Amino acid sequence: MKMRKKRPIFKFKPFSKKQRKVLNWWMDNSPVKDYDGIIADGAIRSGKTVAMSLAFVFWAMASYNGQNFIMAGKTISSFQRNVLTNLKVMLRSRGYRCVHHLSGETPNMLEVTRNGITNYFHIFGGKDEGSQELVQGITAAGAFFDEVALMPESFVNQATGRCSIDGSKFWFNCNPAGPMHWFKIGWIDKAIGFIGRRRARELQEKGQEIKRLLYLHFEMDDNLSLSEEIKKRYRSMYTGVFFLRYIKGLWAVAEGLIYTMFTEANIYNDETRPKGLEYLSVRTIALDYGTTNPCVYLDIYDDGDVIWVDREYRWDSHVEKTQKTDSQYADDMEDFMGSNPDLMADIIADPSAASFITELRGRGYVVKPADNDVDDGIRAVSSMFYRDKIRVHERCTGLITELRSYVWDDKAKEHGEEKPVKQLDHGPDALRYYVYTKIPEWRRGK
Repeated sequence: MKMRKKRPIFKFKPFSKKQRKVLNWWMDNSPVKDYDGIIADGAIRSGKTVAMSLAFVFWAMASYNGQNFIMAGKTISSFQRNVLTNLKVMLRSRGYRCVHHLSGETPNMLEVTRNGITNYFHIFGGKDEGSQELVQGITAAGAFFDEVALMPESFVNQATGRCSIDGSKFWFNCNPAGPMHWFKIGWIDKAIGFIGRRRARELQEKGQEIKRLLYLHFEMDDNLSLSEEIKKRYRSMYTGVFFLRYIKGLWAVAEGLIYTMFTEANIYNDETRPKGLEYLSVRTIALDYGTTNPCVYLDIYDDGDVIWVDREYRWDSHVEKTQKTDSQYADDMEDFMGSNPDLMADIIADPSAASFITELRGRGYVVKPADNDVDDGIRAVSSMFYRDKIRVHERCTGLITELRSYVWDDKAKEHGEEKPVKQLDHGPDALRYYVYTKIPEWRRGK
C-alpha cells in the first residue's frame, strides 16, 4: 500500500514585543484603541508584514460581520506572493475558513469565515495613478496597504476615502523611501504616534492637521525568526542609501552618484576574463533603444554566480549625425550577436521599443520586454555591484563612463520624487533591464 506523504506543517515563531503591539493595539484594554490606524515602517525582513496582515484580519473579524475590506499591494501578484500565501496558512491554522476567489463576480477576493462571522477582503494593486479607479465604488470598513511607499498618493487617498463604515481603521506597512516622500510628509510626520502627544497638541493649537495613528518602527531584531547569520547576510547586501533604508529602516535621502559601489574591482580585462566564458555561461543581449538618443546593446554572460558584461554596441545619432531605422538597428544586432549557432542569445529589450521588438521578432529572435521598475532595478544592480556579482570588461567604455556619471535628480527631490537624471543613462538602463528581468530575486538581494 502506497503511503501518502504528510503535508508540511507551518511552524510559527514567537512574536516579538513589537509584533505583539501590532496584534493588540486595537483591543478593548489598549490605551490607543480609538486611534484611526497604525503605521509600521522600518527594515526589510523585520516581521512587519506578517504581524500587520494577520492583525488586520483579526481586528476585522472581531469588529464586523458581512463587511468589505480593502487589502492592497503594489500589484496583485506581489501582494499574493508577499502577503496572501502566508496569511492564508496562518489563518487556517487558527481555525479560520479562507476561500480565495480568483474569478467570477468578485475576483481577487478573500472570503474569511469563523464562528458564524464572514467578511470579504478585496485585493487591489496600486501601481500607478490609474489604479485609483479600481477602488471607486466600494464601501469598506478598513484598508491594509502593504508597501504603501511604492503606491501613488492618489490611490491611497481614494482607498482610504472608501472607508466610511463607523469604526473603520487604516493599516500601513512599508520600507522607507526618501524623506520628502508624500507618505512620510503627509502621514508619518502628522501621526500622533510619531510626533508624540505633547507635540501633537501644540500643532493642533496652531491649526495644523494631526492624524490619530499609532507609529511603530521595526528593525531586523524585531523578527525573532531571523538568525544572526541571516541578519549578517542581509546587512552585507546593501550600501549607501539602500543600507540606510533597507537595513537601518531610515527615510534617507538619495543624492549624488547612484552607483558609488561600482569600483575598479568590478572591471576586468582579457587577462582576467574566465577562459571559455562564452561556452560555460548563459548569454543574453540587453538593449536600451534610442533614435534621437543613443541605442545601446550589452553582451552579457551569466555563469550562475557572476554577471559578466563582455561587450557593448553604441550608436549615438547626435555624435554620428545620422539616425538609424529599426531595420538598420536589427542588422547591427545580427552583426553584434554573430553567426555562431552555439552563441545565440535571448534579448531583454527596452519595453518602450515596441516597433524594434516587432522587427527583431520578425527576424526570429526571442525578445522579452524588460521589467522597467526603476527604483527596485537600481537597488538590485547596486546590491550586485556591492557584492561583486557584476563585472564589466574594460572595453565597455561607454557603460563604464555612464556608471561613473549616473546621478540622482536634485530637482525631482524638491517635489518629493526620486529618480535619476535622464542623461548618460543608456548603458545603466540596459544593465538594469537585464538584472531586474533576468536575475531571480534571491540572487539580486531581494
